[in-house]
Amino acid sequence: MRSPHLVRPRLALLLAAGLTTLVTPAGVAHAATATVPATATPITVTSTEQLAPGVTYGSFEVATPRGVTVGYLLTADLRKNTVSLDLLHPDAVAQRKVVSAMTNEQGAVAGVNGDFFNNSETHTGVTPTYSSSGPEIADGEELKFAVPTAQRFGPGLAPGTSTRDVFGVGVNGEARIDTLSLDGEVRSGKGTIALGGLNQYALPVGSVGLFTADWGTASRVRSTCGSDTSRSDPCSTHTYEVTVRAGVVTAVGPTPGAGAIPADTQVLVGREGGADALDDLAVGDRVQVRDKLVSAGKPKLTFAVGGAPILRDGAPLAGLDTRTAAVRSAAGVSPDGRTVYLVALAGRAPASAGFTIAELADLMRSLGADAAVNLDGGGSSTVAVREPGQAAATARNSPSDGTERMVANGIGIFVGKH
Repeated sequence: MRSPHLVRPRLALLLAAGLTTLVTPAGVAHAATATVPATATPITVTSTEQLAPGVTYGSFEVATPRGVTVGYLLTADLRKNTVSLDLLHPDAVAQRKVVSAMTNEQGAVAGVNGDFFNNSETHTGVTPTYSSSGPEIADGEELKFAVPTAQRFGPGLAPGTSTRDVFGVGVNGEARIDTLSLDGEVRSGKGTIALGGLNQYALPVGSVGLFTADWGTASRVRSTCGSDTSRSDPCSTHTYEVTVRAGVVTAVGPTPGAGAIPADTQVLVGREGGADALDDLAVGDRVQVRDKLVSAGKPKLTFAVGGAPILRDGAPLAGLDTRTAAVRSAAGVSPDGRTVYLVALAGRAPASAGFTIAELADLMRSLGADAAVNLDGGGSSTVAVREPGQAAATARNSPSDGTERMVANGIGIFVGKH
């Protein structure tokens, strides 16, 4: 963290990036301030610097009833045609990696952790897949869909929200909070089967899911465990798997498998009624598989990551938790969709008083966000930054595990083509 006495010359950078709340740089007298809404969270800016034109990074403090919480803020001005966002992700959906490594490998200047993910298991003999709960779109490529909401990891969701909600950017370059649905089917001479999943660790009861090369090598058994109402319900004993290569069924069997899936191959996994539908297929049958993620809003999203909505139209959502304080991360966007705010809280004492989800929504509103989502928190909360002149990005918020936790994905800020 930069010394507070260095803040004053750079305060205008943070304000220009969208911070219109009353801010008082620590240790600086007579600092310039802005008008404060009566409900705004009082924020003390302790450092801010420009990483690149249109991209700023800084730290701040907020007094809470539990003590002071330190946070870190990245802002990205998407009006700059060289500044963009995209998904930080490992080589496969069912894989994990630390945020700083993903930031460096993909050439981002900064990033934060992303969605909650399948990082623990209660099903005997089933290992975690480490894949995210919500959808993923990276550089226009649709990588995965959302698990049933009851199978999600993380704190409770606000009423009316689900695992299908995402933070993303459209082809018009504007960021927004949106909701995705899966439009897909398996068509053969024996009929048409609707798809209920794409590269996800849990399928809806009675459905068929599609797994592609993007999934990786992890076992597909977890996709048939739990239910639409409980993540801990037993794994289904009524399953079926069909392998399709170049449009022809090449293998069938009663148990989901594991291992790499070739680029020209698709694996269909069914449970209950979905298993019965797949059981009609036989080796040699010709099959066409179609899948597409469709957003409720327009235009089409080129980047998306799952997130729990907490702020909409400048107002916190009803039903947000007001009791449990924790280390958290969040992503927000200005009313015009052109300024993005990425936040991660400090992870270690004495700067880890944390926020409740309701407080996090108030913070994002105070920073200038009109809409925002809660991202994974606790030991997953990470902000990684590569400052001008540095060869690599490093984690800045002292994650609560003591070292960076490997996570399913993140949000990266890029400057120039990536």
